[in-house]
Amino acid sequence: MMLDLDIQRIISDPELPDDKQIELWTKAALAAGEREDNTQLAIRIVDINEGKKLNEQWRHKEGPTNVLSFSMDGLDLIAPELLGDIVICAPVVAREAEEQSKPLHSHWAHMVTHGVLHLLGYDHIIETEAKKMESLEIKIMNQLGFSDPYQPE
Repeated sequence: MMLDLDIQRIISDPELPDDKQIELWTKAALAAGEREDNTQLAIRIVDINEGKKLNEQWRHKEGPTNVLSFSMDGLDLIAPELLGDIVICAPVVAREAEEQSKPLHSHWAHMVTHGVLHLLGYDHIIETEAKKMESLEIKIMNQLGFSDPYQPE
């Protein structure tokens, strides 16, 4: 599998993971989700304002959220390698890590993994689908050397 990963940083912060870490986490999620084709996707790291605007525009929910995934469904014949875009709101991820007493680096790995799995069609709206997605996230996180993201540290 060849990965074309476009990482866009709207904010700069020394606490943010570097591109190599993000690529490693992305590849782990793609492999676990059995995506073996060439893949193109973008991960955009945003501030509160952009996170809020996108969440309100696309999910009709007030305020920013941690991660948004925008799948490129329907382009299989035109651009089968194009998977989609992920938007991660850095301040929300930092706040959640602190509130949940999780290492920031671990929470970032989870958010990247979570976003990629959404692009692969996994979801957590229905309980049975949520359990499937969460068990795959736990497996990926363990493979990457992190603990279960759904258990308190």
